[in-house]
Amino acid sequence: MRKIGPRGVWCATDGMNASAAASFVQRVEGLGYSAIWLPEVFGRDPFAHIAFLATEASSILFATGIANIHHRLPGVMKQASNTIAEQTDGRFILGLGVSHHTVVEGLRGLSYDKPLTTMRRYLQAMDASPFMAVGPSEPAPRVLAALGPKMLALAAENADGAHPYWTTPEHTAEARAILGPEKLLCVEQKVVLSTDPADARATAIGALGIYADLPNYRNNWLRLGYTNEQIDARDDAFIDAVVAWGPAQQIEARLQAHIDAGADHVCIQALTPNNPFQPDERALEELA
Repeated sequence: MRKIGPRGVWCATDGMNASAAASFVQRVEGLGYSAIWLPEVFGRDPFAHIAFLATEASSILFATGIANIHHRLPGVMKQASNTIAEQTDGRFILGLGVSHHTVVEGLRGLSYDKPLTTMRRYLQAMDASPFMAVGPSEPAPRVLAALGPKMLALAAENADGAHPYWTTPEHTAEARAILGPEKLLCVEQKVVLSTDPADARATAIGALGIYADLPNYRNNWLRLGYTNEQIDARDDAFIDAVVAWGPAQQIEARLQAHIDAGADHVCIQALTPNNPFQPDERALEELA
């Protein structure tokens, strides 16, 4: 398994055309980040996109953060993962997740039932699926979008690790305890490079958007000790816990807190002040 460095970049590139996305990846690679994490919601197919981007970069790892298991049969997911891993000479990490009821059932019209059981069966079916092409020298690492203790336990049992999203260093410590010492723990951390509290928190609140009402995230924040009232009110203590903001030195402390809590890798999602869906390249430069 190709070693992943301590820092990567999490970024949706759906707002960029293909050429701009390739240039962005090249800049991220040039800054020394070890991986770039690309999501899947309603935009590009992440595997096709990574297949293109990997030809435009030479060393950076690519990861799906995450590929939705409801969009592909297990054998198809295995085909895609093995194809990308082989064609990039191992520069690929497969991040898988169950997504959310509102996305899968509400917008896609698919069944969203018993997410934990569904993921367990999906992984078993992936492992049992045949693949009869030239494959990678070793399978791509498989990490699960895991927040709660049961999904983290499944990641420890039947994956190479976990990719938590919208979490805190306190959650990172809990995840490490469940995963054990050997599994990959790749945590996402949103950051705003701004010393203006009003602008920084407004940017964070803009990024929070619909996430605040998705049960997977809300339940995890409740487990961490925040209340429904704090989440609904966008309380400063809650916002400051899930989005790191301030000067680079202050953000660095948050990133290090994840590492100290047991993370192997922090996926930095740099939010441009007052434009949270635009990656802040200045922040990425300062945090590289």
